[in-house]
Amino acid sequence: MKAAALMTAPPATVGLTVTAFEAARRMEQQAVGCVLVTDDGRLRGILTDRDLTIRGLAHGHDTGHPVADLMTTPVTTVDADDDLDTAYRTFRTSGVRRLPVLDDGRPVGMLTIDDLLRDVVERLVDLMIPVSRSALRETSA
Repeated sequence: MKAAALMTAPPATVGLTVTAFEAARRMEQQAVGCVLVTDDGRLRGILTDRDLTIRGLAHGHDTGHPVADLMTTPVTTVDADDDLDTAYRTFRTSGVRRLPVLDDGRPVGMLTIDDLLRDVVERLVDLMIPVSRSALRETSA
C-alpha cells in the first residue's frame, strides 16, 4: 500500500507571508494541528500548533508575525508513491508526528501517526475476525 492511500488530502496550506493569526484561524477552520507553508506551490516549511506556542507566544511575538519566521524547516516528508513501510520507518527515525506527502515536490496530503495507528488497528481486526470465527466453531463443536 502507498502512503497516498492513507493520507488526508488536500493538506491545509498557507503562504509565506501569512500571519500567525491567519495560520491559527486556518488550523481552527480545518480542524488540523498544522499547516504546510508553501511558496509557488512548493513546500517551504511546516507550522504546527506547537510552533505557534513555543516559537511565537513564548518569545513574545504578536499574532501579526509572519509564519515564515515561526515555521519548522527543513521538513521531513514522504513521497505519494512511497510504500507504507517507508512512512513507518520515517516516523520511527525522525520523531515527527506528521509527514507531508509530496508529489513531484508539491504537497498533496498529510500523513499522521494517527493514520498509521488506524491502519494497524484495521489490520488487526482483519486478522482477528477469521481467528475468532475459528475459535467459535471449535467451542461449539
